[in-house]
Amino acid sequence: MRPELISYKIKDFTTSSGVLLNELNLTYEVFGKPLHTAPIVVINHALTGNSDVLSEEKGWWKTIIGENKLIDTNKYTILAFNIPGNAYDDLIIENYKDFTTRDIASLFLEAIDGLKIEKLFAVIGGSLGGGIAWEMAVLKPKLIENLIPVACHWQSSDWIIGFNEVQMQILEFTDKPLEIARMMAMLFYRTPASLESKFNRSQTADGKLFNIESWLRHHGNKLNGRFEVSAYRLMTHLLTTLDITSHFENFEEAVKEIESNIIQVAVDTDWIFVKDETIETKNKLDKLEIKNEYHEIKSIHGHDAFLIEFEQLESFLKPIFK
Repeated sequence: MRPELISYKIKDFTTSSGVLLNELNLTYEVFGKPLHTAPIVVINHALTGNSDVLSEEKGWWKTIIGENKLIDTNKYTILAFNIPGNAYDDLIIENYKDFTTRDIASLFLEAIDGLKIEKLFAVIGGSLGGGIAWEMAVLKPKLIENLIPVACHWQSSDWIIGFNEVQMQILEFTDKPLEIARMMAMLFYRTPASLESKFNRSQTADGKLFNIESWLRHHGNKLNGRFEVSAYRLMTHLLTTLDITSHFENFEEAVKEIESNIIQVAVDTDWIFVKDETIETKNKLDKLEIKNEYHEIKSIHGHDAFLIEFEQLESFLKPIFK
């Protein structure tokens, strides 16, 4: 049975774009040990994710979170927020341009402060969630003991901005916006080698479609059944706003106060957040003498490897959580 979805009221919050929100409900779930009884691990979800990280039916990271797993619910308190507007809690945000990833990080931190949490053992997130984790560390450089951004970067690249522009055009000008946007995205989350290994030009039983076509349509229809266009639009927009240097002169100024142990995990075949960006970040952190590690998932599966290659991910993170 999954935990209850809990609501925290944010009042009088001003976004980076200057929009005042009189009230906003930020929802979250708590797994494992009760709050304030064990080290706390915050899990930030990716673009189509939510706060359900480990339920048996839909938990999106249940392979590494749970009893006697990597992030052991017998030892840790797991705190997972919903990005406002992901529609998992029925909150719809149409004015998506009012928000940036920095705003989302600020909202999470305001709730953490309101819950009287003074220290986080770890903040971990994949893709968009990892970018938000970076923002949290910059905003509260003494709060997080272990910062773990996975398959992400602290700044949106031109590639990501361009890719998301095409996604936005699909959402705006097609009659099946979610299905088609998701189908295109799935191709970029994987690699040619990944899809060839999975399908090898095989066809459906009736011979009418290649299995890759059927698979893409399935994922498009599946997302359409559980997601909202407004949510996809907001999350896509947020991916283009990643930039921890937005209030600083440069990267070095942004991170120099961070006291976290930074553990970056990249994927060698990731087309979205390419590993070279992560390696460059590692070199910059080394020069600043900030404690950090770099690990690389070896996989044919591209960006989605962080949701597939659990054994490798666990091997990198086991020293932290065990």
